[in-house]
Amino acid sequence: MSGETTITMTGNVVAEPELRFTPSGAAVCNFRIASTPRKFDKQRNEWTDGDPLFLGVTVWRQQAEHVAESVQKGMRVIIVGKLTQRQYDDKDGNRRSSYDIQADEVAPSLLRATAVVTKATGQQGNAQGAPQANGWNQRPAADQWQTQPGYSDEPPF
Repeated sequence: MSGETTITMTGNVVAEPELRFTPSGAAVCNFRIASTPRKFDKQRNEWTDGDPLFLGVTVWRQQAEHVAESVQKGMRVIIVGKLTQRQYDDKDGNRRSSYDIQADEVAPSLLRATAVVTKATGQQGNAQGAPQANGWNQRPAADQWQTQPGYSDEPPF
């Protein structure tokens, strides 16, 4: 969709990710991250923290299950996705806005950590045990790249 605001954000996970399933069986994982800018104050000769930015993150389908298994409170993560705004009325009737990221990618930050990556299989199931599409070894039926010459399920590294 054109006109969407794409965002890349690095921050710390501030609450354990919550995995749920829609009535149709689609997995959705929600969590919040915080990013706090730091700058060096030359006059005081020290680092100071700015105001933190908190954003909700939503991840769908099989990636949601992977995030729920891999991401924990306190981890530093990198999120790439679409910035969305939601308006609502608070309990006092005041109009408020909430900003969230509909994540396309979620990854651990390796700035101060290491990670071991395990290839996911294409037959992971949902809460009812049914196989999910879009795994590493499965492609949606409408995937134009599946029929291209030279297509491989192997990663390019």
